Amino acid sequence: MDEAILKIRQLRKHYGENLIFHDIDLDVAEGETIVIIGPSGTGKSTLLRCINLLTHADGGEIWLDGQRINAPGVDEDLVRQQIGMVFQNFLLFNHLTALENVKLGLTKVKKMKDAQATQKALSELQRVGLADRAHHYPGQLSGGQQQRVGIARALAMDPRIMLFDEPTSALDPELIGEVLGVMRQLAEEGMTMLCVTHEMGFAREVADKIVFMEKGSIVEQGSPEDLMYRPEHPRTREFLWKITELYGQQQEGAPADGFEAEPAWKPNEDEV
Repeated sequence: MDEAILKIRQLRKHYGENLIFHDIDLDVAEGETIVIIGPSGTGKSTLLRCINLLTHADGGEIWLDGQRINAPGVDEDLVRQQIGMVFQNFLLFNHLTALENVKLGLTKVKKMKDAQATQKALSELQRVGLADRAHHYPGQLSGGQQQRVGIARALAMDPRIMLFDEPTSALDPELIGEVLGVMRQLAEEGMTMLCVTHEMGFAREVADKIVFMEKGSIVEQGSPEDLMYRPEHPRTREFLWKITELYGQQQEGAPADGFEAEPAWKPNEDEV
């Protein structure tokens, strides 16, 4: 991997007396896919929002391509053009077609001429397999298709890094695969990605590094193989063991969504 294009140092966030996360240090290299896992309510989504400057951190530094992007006086709109964000709930404009949703940022933010924006938007819809749905409204699309429009919208801005905030959590189970397929494709193309997800099969197959967060801090991070089969922290072992049990119950003795039904370890009784 190349030198980190995104560097986070001692980042912290709180709402009143409620500490969301603290002392977050993380490097994301060019072309790297990092998956963040952990229990709900541990600050994973807020961390992504702070990176994209949709939420302001209360301390620490965020660096993109060697420039501190959360410094006072930074043009936040310009920064957000470099950091694509895909949300849980699509956030499409229902009165606009798929094509118009993707074009919007190109014409309003990048000030592209309509013909150029149309060509770019169609190219990104083709990239996510939706060229034939360009003139459909969100209400005419499945949840998986709507999310893929959201991905195309983010990609159209040519970001340096893509952030995915549990992009499959609002989808029916049969629609999850088409969104994960697009994310796999982006990883293969060398897109730099930071993903919050509970899709452990995807994490094992695609991630270069998995980060486990709990209670507002990074507990452990490492390669998928190390974290899933040789975790060092007791809490990581407990969390992953519970997920392994869940996937293992889907089909006895067989892998589920790429995740082994039987891990190479079991937690000690005093760890669970």
